[in-house]
Amino acid sequence: MSSDGRGTRARILQSAIELLESGAGGAVRISDIAKAAGISRQAVYLHFPKRVDLLIAATRYLDEKNDVDARLQKSRTAETGLERLDAWVEVWGNYIPEIYGIGKALMAMMDSDEEARAAWEDRMQAVRHGCAAAVRDLARDGQLSTRLDEAKATDLLWTLLSVRNWAQLRHECGWTQDEYVAHLKEVALASLCEVKA
Repeated sequence: MSSDGRGTRARILQSAIELLESGAGGAVRISDIAKAAGISRQAVYLHFPKRVDLLIAATRYLDEKNDVDARLQKSRTAETGLERLDAWVEVWGNYIPEIYGIGKALMAMMDSDEEARAAWEDRMQAVRHGCAAAVRDLARDGQLSTRLDEAKATDLLWTLLSVRNWAQLRHECGWTQDEYVAHLKEVALASLCEVKA
């Protein structure tokens, strides 16, 4: 793809992100994105044959822009399961505020918009993968609670770290971001790890 093509693609993705984050409500259509990007609908379709492809690419593009891979290094290179769990909760917990705008929009749309649902589920499966990696390392180290198998432990951690839970604690209950991360680390540790006598 030419540099002009890459520039157009980036402009489309940035326009999609901005429209989703604006909270205007309702479905974000290809025509809305094309107008915001200053190009034709046909030009959008040259880069993204389906709307679902565009929505998924937009969420991944946000991760690229925010250099998620660099942020995850501490978790990915942790030497113990306990270190990985701590780093994972910190990284994801502190990343939620940065993706909340797009997440809120996709969650609001997904009951009536299968493409929005697919885009949100794509990113949440990536979060689940991070949870599974932390749980796997806990199990490897003999730190995973005997009350949980790896699948249930992953389910539990993924649920604890859901964006909706973050929003409720931060926006409805008034927790600070630091309180959220600190308490979620404690809850994850207490919920998943074997208590040694």
